[in-house]
Formats: sequence, C-alpha cells, structure tokens
Amino acid sequence: MLLNSKGKHRRPSKAVRFATLAGITGAAVAVPLMGATNASAASVETWDAVAQCESGGNWSINTGNGYYGGLQFSQSSWAAAGGTQYASRADLASKDQQIATAEKLLDLQGPGAWACAGAGGLTNDGVDPGVNTGSGQSESKPERKAEQPTTRSEQRTAPAAPKAESKKTVTTPTGEKVQKGDGEYKVKAGDTLSKIAQKEDVKGGWSKLFKLNDDIVKDADLIFPGQQLHLK
Repeated sequence: MLLNSKGKHRRPSKAVRFATLAGITGAAVAVPLMGATNASAASVETWDAVAQCESGGNWSINTGNGYYGGLQFSQSSWAAAGGTQYASRADLASKDQQIATAEKLLDLQGPGAWACAGAGGLTNDGVDPGVNTGSGQSESKPERKAEQPTTRSEQRTAPAAPKAESKKTVTTPTGEKVQKGDGEYKVKAGDTLSKIAQKEDVKGGWSKLFKLNDDIVKDADLIFPGQQLHLK
C-alpha cells in the first residue's frame, strides 16, 4: 500500500523559498543558492527501498494524487530540485534521472522530504549512487492516458458471421445445393411435377412444366421444396 504524506517534499529550505519568490523554477539556480559544501547522497539500493515504500517500486507511476514517479515527487519539489531539465514531471523521467533529482532534494530538505525515509532507511550516508542521467534533456515519455475499460462485448471477439446462403439456391435433404429459380410457384414438400401441373392446370401437363423449368430441374422425378417453378 502506497504511503502518501501531505508533508513530504513540502518543507523547502530557505534557498528553495528564495528561488520560488524570485520566480526561479530550475534547480540549476536553486541548488547553488544553498552554498552547501557537503552534498548529501544515498545509494541506489537505498533509493530503491524508498521507492518500494512510496510507490511499490513503480518509477513511472502517476495515480493523479499530485505526486509522481517512483519517489513520489510533488511538482514543486521536482522543479526546485532541477528535475525539469530531464522531463516535465518525475513519472516521465528515467529511474536514474529521478534518483539524481532526489539527491539534490535530499541535499535541500534532508530525508524528511519523504514519508518513507524511515522505511527505506534513507540517511545522508554520503554514498554516490553513480546514476547515469544521459546527456542533456531527455525525451519525455508521452503521458499515459487512463485506460478505458472495455465492455464485455468489446472483449469478446465477435464470431465470424456465417456466409449468407445464396438466394439463388436451395439445399436438398442430402446437403446438395440446387438452383432455386424465380418462377411464380414455390415447391412444397410432397409436390411432384404431375401434381403441380394438375393442381395449377398447366396445359401440356408435367412434361410441359419440365420443359418450362429445365434450367433448374435436371430430373423430372426430382424437385425440391423451395424451388420456384414457372407455370407458363
């Protein structure tokens, strides 16, 4: 569980207050104002322990609570300690850049700037973390937008729609497809050409009916429900 203290990173030294009043936001000016001769320092392992307590060790975290990155910098502390030379916010900077900035904040405010200083064993132990911040301004990572939950319907892959049966064919009981036709009489179960010719009074009987529909009826003894026959 992350520990967020309202007081962390909010006890600026006189130099930081002076820099703020003067309208100075970068630590490139704020830090020299300290005039300190003995810089504070802590090992990478110590900073990792603090980050584990502050943010669960997530160096890119931004929960929207006003504190950013693995060491949970407030924006004012990040700027006062010179972090903006790397990225606009701590969560957009690399781990090494965050540690380098934390070293300056440690020099400015001491271990009490972090609520998790005790849990992480943070002291001015004088150990140089030896981090590599890269040369100059680093490329800022794009801000990560809050992920929008997907609906169940979006999560499921829609099954492929079955191919529509051609409107020009009908399926026989054996699964074979035969031509449907476009005549005025629709064949029903139990129909034969003879029955249809007699019922519909087709002149020439079943043979005439067969000839009228020889494009879809290949065998006079085989017609199928759904076929549509011409009667004249």
